[in-house]
Amino acid sequence: MVKVFRSPARHGYAVEMSPFIPNRVACAAAQYYGIAGCGTLLVLDETETDISLLRSWDWGDGLFDVTWSEANEHVLVAAGGDGSLQLWDTANPSAPLRVAREHTQEVYSVNWSQTRGENLIVSGSWDQTIKVWDSALSHSLTTLRGHEGVIYSTTWSPHIPGCLASASGDGTLRVWDVKCAACRLAIPAHKAEILSCDWCKYDQNILATGSVDCSVCVWDLRNVRQPVNRLLGHTYAIRRVKFSPFSPMVLASCSYDFSVRFWDYSRNQPLLDTVEHHSEFVCGLDFNLHIPNQVVDCSWDETVKIYSPACLSAGAASAAP
Repeated sequence: MVKVFRSPARHGYAVEMSPFIPNRVACAAAQYYGIAGCGTLLVLDETETDISLLRSWDWGDGLFDVTWSEANEHVLVAAGGDGSLQLWDTANPSAPLRVAREHTQEVYSVNWSQTRGENLIVSGSWDQTIKVWDSALSHSLTTLRGHEGVIYSTTWSPHIPGCLASASGDGTLRVWDVKCAACRLAIPAHKAEILSCDWCKYDQNILATGSVDCSVCVWDLRNVRQPVNRLLGHTYAIRRVKFSPFSPMVLASCSYDFSVRFWDYSRNQPLLDTVEHHSEFVCGLDFNLHIPNQVVDCSWDETVKIYSPACLSAGAASAAP
């Protein structure tokens, strides 16, 4: 069963499930496909029969990413096309708690650290910088420079404190040590722009990248001369990649080819399934941390969809190739 929420005239860019509330999801969206107009941050709750709107806020520019606090179930951060980060509280229906305006171009990525006791936020911008923030967004703690192109994706390691990965239009995947403000590894991962990266939830050395070249590459940081596997099947740029929180070898990708694909990268034939239920670019994708094999995605077709792909049901993803 697929549950659908429709947001007229708002084109979805990112979705993230709440780390605290099993049925809650946030969606960052924009008017006019993010090219012009305002943005909207939606907080949605899945019910037994559908998806309902809990809260929404409009912003003066498009919103391109969203992340939930790992310390407070009511707090989330959105990334804006005006270079801003906004700290929102679902208990406050009027205005953001704080707005940070240090980036000089579109902020395309924001992520809240998951390692215990850290409570930091990272943002990546078209201004080619990565900024690390405290949990109140009061000011940036560190600015990381080194990418030679637009930064599309920044994500904290779920295993190693002070460690994050970034993906850029310069074709590199980079791993950073925030404590030293240094790039520890720069991998020429694709010969085209990389729009997304994600860490495996089970192995601190495994990351995935999704590129304009239509491929997903899985990397082992202990040997980056070539990818562990190159996942082929998408026919247009891959907008987002996400590892499953329940299966070490499983990941998902969504694309401008209107599809979401599920993979087991340990297999010789890695493609598990292709889901084609959108009529426009699919930009946002996430797994539910509380409900095994439940997935949420969003698209430029003005819909957010929650579903459980059959290929991820018990045993399906772990069967022998």
